[in-house]
Amino acid sequence: MKNILITGGLGFIGTHMAMKLITKGYKLTILDNLSEQVHGTDPMNTSASLSLLKDKVTFIRGSVTSIEDWKVAIKNQQIILHLAAETGTGQSMYQIEKYIDVNIKGTGLVLDLLANSKHSIEQLVIASSRSIYGEGKYSSPEYGIVYPDARLAVDLENSDFELKYKDSSPLTLMPTDEDSKIHPSSVYGITKQNQEQLVLTVSKALNIKGVALRYQNVYGPGQSLSNPYTGILSIFSTQIKNGNDINVFEDGLESRDFVFVEDVVDATILAMENNEAEGKVFNVGSGQPTNVLTVAKTLASAYKTAVNINITGNYRLGDIRHNYADLSLIKNTLGFTPKWSFEAGIKAFVNWVNKQEVEQDNYAESIKEMKDRGLYK
Repeated sequence: MKNILITGGLGFIGTHMAMKLITKGYKLTILDNLSEQVHGTDPMNTSASLSLLKDKVTFIRGSVTSIEDWKVAIKNQQIILHLAAETGTGQSMYQIEKYIDVNIKGTGLVLDLLANSKHSIEQLVIASSRSIYGEGKYSSPEYGIVYPDARLAVDLENSDFELKYKDSSPLTLMPTDEDSKIHPSSVYGITKQNQEQLVLTVSKALNIKGVALRYQNVYGPGQSLSNPYTGILSIFSTQIKNGNDINVFEDGLESRDFVFVEDVVDATILAMENNEAEGKVFNVGSGQPTNVLTVAKTLASAYKTAVNINITGNYRLGDIRHNYADLSLIKNTLGFTPKWSFEAGIKAFVNWVNKQEVEQDNYAESIKEMKDRGLYK
């Protein structure tokens, strides 16, 4: 079995990925900076992921923004699963330098290293994101398939949240396939697009097998319950556990494709182990849209709580209205079909949350940061 380096391997997805790969017999090295936003202020002693994996992998505490850390990490490796990234859509709109530094520069450093030094890397798998699409794919009665641009501020201010396209009649949402228009609406989305392009372009030039996986909204056990910047299911769960009301943006009908983490792991390993994936990009999701109000109500019911669910009409600049994945390509090429329904995934997630200590709810502070900068209305 080959040696695999997982960057961000102590993160939510990385931890699940590592555990599955260990059972398959791979030898793992993990490069992770143990970010305080995810792992807390004393991660070497309190990180659940580190405690779980430290005796099963070679762990390097370091950053993808350090060329010296990359040099150490890639030594004797054959495969890189590049998961390390800053991931909050809203936060990316004001921590711009940080997101570019970690996501774009961090990826550029390893590619530069591979291009200019001797190494044993044969394959590079990049965790891309559905955010690169921006708004999803639609059908217009007058224009056929269309890809609407970001919504106008004047419409959002008037609580008119649905997308428009020229003088078209109301649009019909369609699943977004890999050939859809790429037009990200957030700094995070832009950085993920750049990551993907860099990896696929340079990998081909260096005769390294490059694969990009456009993850939808991943959730499941192990997701950070203390990070108020990303992961709507974990954010809502922490609010509920603190007895706080849930405030839903817009009219609550904005939708996403929520995919269970075990399905993401399975899809990623299929792409890594199948030569047919080389040079390609694949959507990874459930293939089903679920609106945010449904998520809030489902969680409140599952936790048997009486907290209020408030539809606020507020909105964040950079947020999209709808997007869910067309899975035809990954199904036909790699044989991937999601195993987890939304109902089963929520049950497993809630059962896990109920066994965790209640984290402090810092979501209001994250909203204030955006509001102070004019990014939350």
